[in-house]
Amino acid sequence: MRLGIDFGTTRTTVASVDRGNYPVVSFLDSTGDSHEFFPSVVALVGDQFRYGFEALAASEQGAPLLRSFKRALGAGDVNADSTVLIGDREVPLLDLLTGFLVAVRDALATRSSISDAYDPSTAEATVVAVPAHAHGAQRFLTLEAFRRAGFRVTAMINEPSAAGFEYTHRQGRTLNSKRTRVIVYDLGGGTFDASLVNVDGVDHEIIGSLGLNMLGGDDFDAVLADCALAEAGLRLDDLDLPSYVRLLDDCRDAKEHLSPQSRRIPVEVAARPVTVQVDDYYTRAAPLVEASVTAMAPLVEDLESDAPLAADIAGIYLVGGASGLPLVPRLLKDKFGRRVHRSPYPAASTAIGLAIAADDEAGYSLADRLSRWFGVFREGDAGSTVSFDPILGRDQPLPDHGDLVITRQYRAAHNVGWYRFVEYTEVDPSGEPRGDIAPFAQIVFPFDSALQAEGVDVESVPVTREQGPLVEERYAIDENGIVRVRITDLTTGYTRTHALSRPTAEAA
Repeated sequence: MRLGIDFGTTRTTVASVDRGNYPVVSFLDSTGDSHEFFPSVVALVGDQFRYGFEALAASEQGAPLLRSFKRALGAGDVNADSTVLIGDREVPLLDLLTGFLVAVRDALATRSSISDAYDPSTAEATVVAVPAHAHGAQRFLTLEAFRRAGFRVTAMINEPSAAGFEYTHRQGRTLNSKRTRVIVYDLGGGTFDASLVNVDGVDHEIIGSLGLNMLGGDDFDAVLADCALAEAGLRLDDLDLPSYVRLLDDCRDAKEHLSPQSRRIPVEVAARPVTVQVDDYYTRAAPLVEASVTAMAPLVEDLESDAPLAADIAGIYLVGGASGLPLVPRLLKDKFGRRVHRSPYPAASTAIGLAIAADDEAGYSLADRLSRWFGVFREGDAGSTVSFDPILGRDQPLPDHGDLVITRQYRAAHNVGWYRFVEYTEVDPSGEPRGDIAPFAQIVFPFDSALQAEGVDVESVPVTREQGPLVEERYAIDENGIVRVRITDLTTGYTRTHALSRPTAEAA
């Protein structure tokens, strides 16, 4: 069996491959009801963790519940040692992700619509997704958690790229010889992504991707909670944490039931019913939608005309659970007109696209690119200055398989080199990084062969200018957009590497 799994901030959705069809998998909750998702939540019961529907049931009995833990992956400083707090217990993030995905795997095998056919030990392939603008650590931890959970991951695809497959599968008639591109607008529970996709039959090429790591449905829930507190004449400080979490849950449920005809939103604040006017809520939520439009502006603008949408773009395709809020298509249609389309399965579009990618017989292909720049700060002038060197551009194509390798060689001019690698989303006019900057690694490399002996504390050595050895920097980018760095003294063979874990050093 082949699967596409969209690990979402609030819900995880799975689609399977079935003879050219891609049905969404349903899961049974603790009462036997069926749902086309598995809740992305964890609860602490004693010293044991419960996930998904079991976690929701446990929380009703008072167990501490953690929602939206996927958002921790978007933090700029996240790494393999990062932790999250559940109740009063600190848990390694990677362990939590792995435990959750093990629960998803077990639910697929025992309490899902494909339980009779799904055997984790013999499943042929699983294709998974990450946000298009995810940094390297986010990609690594996601992939590692799926593999540790026992899934045979054959590919990891950016979420809007996968939704682009679903668009072509269902909406291919909107594409023609003059309009060959589509913007995928993906507003999920915790992140926003937009990708510009060029489509030629079943061949897809990503022209560019942009996004915001901390904009999603959770933020719309918080705005509605603020409106409800104002209607109740209360402040956030007037509620304890459990009461506020219940309010957010109530707001999420109320938001998901809004229709274009809705005028009032009933919610409860500390067991007190209040009514929020839809117009008031939309007024306060509109800046969130406007932030997404601003973020994707470079993808949609036609620089040669005054039109709001380039002539060769067939449409803007709305996917992601949060795009179901009626305010979102309303504002986008006001700005971009009739070329705004909403997926008939917005919450499952990515999972369906992943299943299409998992289907060898579908014949779909994808040429993707890096979604962030990658560069390094270096010491200069005997450590008195720092310069920035951009290594990889955001438009760098990713390899279909294997690694794309880029090397640089130069003569070192110091006794010690400090390399501070970063990933970033924007550049200023001088080429310096700005926007969302995520540290990738720091490598302190001894160019002086006397400092390469085991046990030398290189970081405590003052940087001095001196003629050094011939040095090679090697950058390997895999098909998942994950970068590995290796620095080598070509004279002695001494090497330091970094591969999104801890740096290692070895003498050749």
